[in-house]
Amino acid sequence: MDLRQMKYFMALAEELNFGRAAQRLHMAQPPLTRQIRGLEEELGTELFLRTPKGVQLTSAGRALLDEVPNILSLARRAGERTRLAGQGLIGRLDVGIFGSGVLDVIPRLLADFHRARPDVQLELHNMGKSEQLQALRERRITVGFNRLVQKEAGLGVLTVLQEPLVVGLPDSHRLCAREEIALRDLDDEPMILYPNAPMPGLAQEVSVAFRSEGLRLNVVQSVEDVLTCVALVAGGFGCCITTRSATSLRLPGVTYRPLSSRYLCDIELSCLYREDDPSPVLTAFLKVVRAFAATHARVQSYSQVRNIGDRRMPEE
Repeated sequence: MDLRQMKYFMALAEELNFGRAAQRLHMAQPPLTRQIRGLEEELGTELFLRTPKGVQLTSAGRALLDEVPNILSLARRAGERTRLAGQGLIGRLDVGIFGSGVLDVIPRLLADFHRARPDVQLELHNMGKSEQLQALRERRITVGFNRLVQKEAGLGVLTVLQEPLVVGLPDSHRLCAREEIALRDLDDEPMILYPNAPMPGLAQEVSVAFRSEGLRLNVVQSVEDVLTCVALVAGGFGCCITTRSATSLRLPGVTYRPLSSRYLCDIELSCLYREDDPSPVLTAFLKVVRAFAATHARVQSYSQVRNIGDRRMPEE
């Protein structure tokens, strides 16, 4: 018994007349008669009693009528959900997130995607870089967000934005009087670094920049995440270099200033995904990420041009 036969049965069970049922189904009466007879033969029982005025349901027919509407409804729902899933309008997106990324950019991206596709379920997983990469390989997450990710076979790395770096200072620090902090100003200053992970990250970038400029890096604390780092700055343990998004952590006792350095200007935030993943939900999400990245790049370019113009104004 297939769905087409069920539709034929339903039409005849409701019309109780072959002619009217055939007209409703936009078909000739003889093919409908053959289909119903074939269904009865398949089930091994009569579903209708033929009368001069039409047909009547048998007890077997009434039993089938109790089930068929639900089956047809489920089939329609399955078809509709399949169509929506094929368009990436329903489904699930497992997202690997981390530290400072959740303070600004990632929530905005997820909000943009949720507005466009509210029926896609978003599942967030807090993971370090190595955990995200392993979860992607094992297909436990669909996308991840992280920084300074090295390219590897099968891994797509889409740059979301280049984020400026800032210096976090205890409020009582003498450098708070400066509008901008040069890296050389931090020579031998007590510094708090994060993340203390073996993979390349912001801590390694800071270390390389200090060496490149011939400066002494005085690390007093090495921590796992940005919140702990900024909290220690607030406690007066030292200074830190972090991303501009971290400035949303308005902890009492912390002042942020832009960082000026030849080797440490900004740091990228990237979206990671499997290149062989055919998921329509992933395709839709990457489209949102690319649109966000393009918009941010235009805004950043305009800001840089305006800043250059502002610096030239006094000489004109």
